[in-house]
Amino acid sequence: MAAQTPAPAASGRQTALALLVAGTFFMENLDATVIAPVLPHMAQSFAVAPVDLNTGVSAYMLTLGVFIPVSGWMAERFGARWVFAGAIALFTLASILCAMSQSLPQFVAARILQGIGGALMVPVGRLVVLRVTPKDRLIAVIATLTWPALVAPVLGPPLGGLIADHADWRWIFWLNLPLGLIAFALACGLVPRGSGRAADGFDWPGFLLTGGALVLLLYATEALARPDVVWSVTSLSVLIGIALLAVGVRHLRRAAAPMIRLDALAVPSFAVTIWGGSLFRMGVSAVPFLLPLMFQIGFGFSAFHAGALLMAVFAGNLVMKPMTTPVLRRFGFRRVLVVNGLINALGIAAIAAFGPGLPLWLICAVLFIGGMARSMQFTALNTIAFADIPPAGMSSANTLFSTAFQLAMGLGIALGAIAWRIGSVAAEGGDPVLPFRIAFLIVAAVSLAAILDCLRLEPGVGRHVTSPDKRRSKP
Repeated sequence: MAAQTPAPAASGRQTALALLVAGTFFMENLDATVIAPVLPHMAQSFAVAPVDLNTGVSAYMLTLGVFIPVSGWMAERFGARWVFAGAIALFTLASILCAMSQSLPQFVAARILQGIGGALMVPVGRLVVLRVTPKDRLIAVIATLTWPALVAPVLGPPLGGLIADHADWRWIFWLNLPLGLIAFALACGLVPRGSGRAADGFDWPGFLLTGGALVLLLYATEALARPDVVWSVTSLSVLIGIALLAVGVRHLRRAAAPMIRLDALAVPSFAVTIWGGSLFRMGVSAVPFLLPLMFQIGFGFSAFHAGALLMAVFAGNLVMKPMTTPVLRRFGFRRVLVVNGLINALGIAAIAAFGPGLPLWLICAVLFIGGMARSMQFTALNTIAFADIPPAGMSSANTLFSTAFQLAMGLGIALGAIAWRIGSVAAEGGDPVLPFRIAFLIVAAVSLAAILDCLRLEPGVGRHVTSPDKRRSKP
């Protein structure tokens, strides 16, 4: 029997809830990117070298990746409303502590606390929306949830530079206070009450094994981006991390109640968003990190002007949004992911041709097209991820997806730094732009590799989500 079309009031509530969750996603994503331009100012306040502030950035990313898997269990055990609202409160409190920090250790501790709040806030919010959204509205809702990941990395650098130039760096965290209070109040009113249930005991072995592996592997990727890398320590971290990850995956596959269920990886439309999708997200995350540095170091632009040029990417994101659903319905997921993925990789490779004498309108045009491509790819991947997942497996699939998503975005920054370091070694102190050219070609190659996974999809995959003739979902 076909599901009934949701009443206008229910549809309006679903839209309001999606916008609320998107707003919290924006807060979380913005805090991950806005900090980069203000690191020198923060270092001066803490009386440390600017490079030491990387600990604060990596601690935040690392905590997100480690604690996201806990979110699914907590939502089932205590109820999504209280976990989501509590995560917003924790994130806001941690933001205040970041703003009040007087030393680097205090700041790192506050960022870890903020990462825990973000790790619970992001996936639980997405899960709440997925549970109340009919299949026929999935594309539109996923598009709403996608824009924070597209907009925040673009707005973050210029906003951070503007605050650093005209105010105290602490304002990047104080701004979260009014936003957090509003989001907390709305969460208490909009998120369905839903009581928790007697969930299975928490999987501590899985948490410690996978969490330890992620700590070591992310540490290693950050260390590889440093000029003073200690190869013995880094190599040992990689070996132990891989070993722990292998044991952890074996445990997750055999445990009766694992922290993360890997069953969804058997669904091809979901698996492609984890493997190839992660490579795509790494490339997308590296671009906003590398571009402002190239504009400043290679072209001599100011920090604010370098960040402001990324607005061309944002414009491309916005222009593509209304066309996403018609394009997917016309060409299907497989063809869009392959062709659009190729356009995205070529757009990143084209940045390697940028030079100080290139007209600004041409730079903006390339970034605009790149923004359109990444917007389409983000929405297509995020939609197809849950298109074939049954309701009973939505929670575990959402946790696995959120973990992979966050780790890929964090690893993308490390990819950009490592690629730039490779370029610096190859350039040997010559043209300051050459290391960035090499870096963008490396990032483009990683993005291009993501297409190989998409080629394995069936031609008609996801058609029940996009076809106008099958817009009513079955109960």
